[in-house]
Amino acid sequence: MKKLVLVLFLIGPMIYSQQELQDRIFFSQALAQHLSDYNKKANLAYERNEYEKARELFDSFTSNQLEGSYMNNFRFSNLKKKQVQLYDFKKPVFLITYASWCIPGKGEVPALNELAAQYHDKIDFVVLFWDKHSKVKELSEQFSSKISIVYVDETENQGAYVVKQLKHSLGLPTCFLLAENKKVMDIRRSVFPSLQTSEETAFRENFIALETSISKNLINQQFEEVYAENVSLD
Repeated sequence: MKKLVLVLFLIGPMIYSQQELQDRIFFSQALAQHLSDYNKKANLAYERNEYEKARELFDSFTSNQLEGSYMNNFRFSNLKKKQVQLYDFKKPVFLITYASWCIPGKGEVPALNELAAQYHDKIDFVVLFWDKHSKVKELSEQFSSKISIVYVDETENQGAYVVKQLKHSLGLPTCFLLAENKKVMDIRRSVFPSLQTSEETAFRENFIALETSISKNLINQQFEEVYAENVSLD
């Protein structure tokens, strides 16, 4: 009897973990179920120049249909042209997508660099480019060494799946905040201050917006999970 109890005690967490994995809804699945309906509504709003409505549709779509799903283990290349997977990053992930033809908003890169310096021990900061290696290497020089730079080069006819899911689905730049287990906690657009905004003000607007989202969705979420584990042990 004691042996049976011990066996159940040992395999119990394994069974729960497997069941948890089976019950997960992945990001790609959520997109497949809801993206078409969102695109119809968003395209109509843009055709009518209803930009505020389009923004509200994006916020509603991401918060109600995509957040809470689990990001797929997408594959990219790093600056050494080595393949890396999203799940190689073990901490919570701050992932933002760029391209050479998509200029970041004023003050955004300095804000990202400052946040990476402040939180790199708790969060993996990842910038994903949709570009050729040579261009990505050039663009990477503006980012802190605390930020991981990865890319997908569509001209090599590779990465079609990740391009479809992360680039063509929501456009760019798009920011994904992922928990340690890669659960999607938040999806947000970049802050784009007006051209007349000073560099200092633009930096502050970006920093506050990004830091608020990081604190709410990644830092506090980590604390709550650790607290819950400690309570259950008591």
